Order: sequence, then structure tokens, then C-alpha cells
Amino acid sequence: MKRIGILSSHNGSGFDTLLEACENKTLDAQVVLVISNNQEAKVLEKASKNHVPNFVVNAKKYPDENLDEKITKLMLEFKVDYIFLSGYMKKIEENLLKNFPNKIINSHPALLPKFGGKGMYGKFVHEAVIKEKDKQSGCTIHLVNENYDEGKYILQEKVSLSSDETIETLENKIKNLEKETIIKAFKKMLS
Repeated sequence: MKRIGILSSHNGSGFDTLLEACENKTLDAQVVLVISNNQEAKVLEKASKNHVPNFVVNAKKYPDENLDEKITKLMLEFKVDYIFLSGYMKKIEENLLKNFPNKIINSHPALLPKFGGKGMYGKFVHEAVIKEKDKQSGCTIHLVNENYDEGKYILQEKVSLSSDETIETLENKIKNLEKETIIKAFKKMLS
């Protein structure tokens, strides 16, 4: 059974999706660790409720430590096979990349390579898609490398935009699509 570690900065909807898929045996895996850079993140509370070990790792808590090394050490200590970024707002550093080559997975709420890169997350992505008058959007599940949103794609799924699409309606469509796509991508990775 594969072991999944989660990095998340806020709500961790990807954590919810993966935890549920592991618990109902859709995936032959288990979520064994959650790390957040934000001590107020809802994902920490959810992890605690589900008895998943969770930690806050940020510069405020560890001002004199290399956070990349600290995160890597925890992932290794918990014998993580894959790391999933569930709305993680920090760049993945060299140490983690070196220790988990092609094992760090991200979900991006657009069809990369469009609407990716630094600052392109959440509502900003959907706003840009609507502003461009694109007829389709979707989500991309990809491996993480040293550059934002440039890793090899595992899976892309699309949705069509309606003529009266708003940022909120598009965000909801993508969130629903992401849940399914995350599971499909993990099934592909784990097979």
C-alpha cells in the first residue's frame, strides 16, 4: 500500500478527496502525513479529526532552520511514497525534489501550459480564463519540478464554459472536476 503525504496551505480539498478515496478503497493507498505552512489552515483540523499526523512548518515556527530540509525529513520519516500538493502556496525546493523525484504531484485548476506560473492559483486562474474568453478550461494533474506548473502532465480533463460563466461558477465546475481527476491520476500513478 502506497503512502501519501500532503502539503497544503489552506482548506486541503485535495486532502479530503484522497483521504476518502483511500478509506473507501478506491485507491490502494493511505494518507499518512499532512504538513502546512499556515498554522490557521483548516486542513490541519481535518487531519487531526481523521487521526492523520500533521505538522506546521514555517519560518515563524522554525526561524533558523532550512524548511525544505525539515519538510523532507518529515516525509522520509513517515516513509511517504508520493507527495500531493493540495493548494500549497510555497515553491517546492531542491531537497524535496531530489529525495522524491517524479513523486510530487500537483493539481492546477486550468489547462496548462495556459494560465500557469507564479501567482496563478484559485480565483486568479478562473478570472484569467474568463477574461481571455476561452471556451474551455479544466484541470491538469502534473509532476512537480523546480519551476511552477512546468512538470510533466499526468492527466488533463476539460470542461466547457457557458456564455454567462462567472468566476464563481467556473471555480465550482473545476473543483468538482478536480476531485475526479485527482483520483484518476493517482490510479494511473499507482498502477
